[in-house]
Amino acid sequence: MKEFDYSLDFKAIDFRQHPELYRMGRGEQGVLLVEPYKSEILPYWKFKTPDLARQSADKIYSLFLDYKAESDFVGMDMARKFLQMGYTRSRRYANHKSGRKYAAGSKVVLPREEDPIKAESARIFYEKWQLAKTDPEYVRLSDRHRNQYESPETVAAKSLGS
Repeated sequence: MKEFDYSLDFKAIDFRQHPELYRMGRGEQGVLLVEPYKSEILPYWKFKTPDLARQSADKIYSLFLDYKAESDFVGMDMARKFLQMGYTRSRRYANHKSGRKYAAGSKVVLPREEDPIKAESARIFYEKWQLAKTDPEYVRLSDRHRNQYESPETVAAKSLGS
């Protein structure tokens, strides 16, 4: 898998117009950089309570389905990343009330303080994230995007002018 390319000028690129520049990366990489998707999805991303998390996850999954209807893989992947981030952030706050896993300025893990409300928010996002990442069309378009834009063969051919 090609790493997410943080060297791009994200303020100048419309990834809807240039999906060839998009790299999936790992997990949530780039979720707060890739436009216009970030601006379309971020306003709905909330996890403070299970009710907000449910509304948020439902809306973001609905956007995922809208992007799917348009065969917009980058939009689908960005919606998937926001769902994943909803899960991971909710889970972090479920484990640590402050949202900090480590003590300030160190790698000492703070003790867990289970918050059942945030744990429920995490569960809600997890369900939608799993639906998105296992969606057959998402998987198909993901493979196509990797093969078309991220495979070593493609990168080598483009660098040779093929």
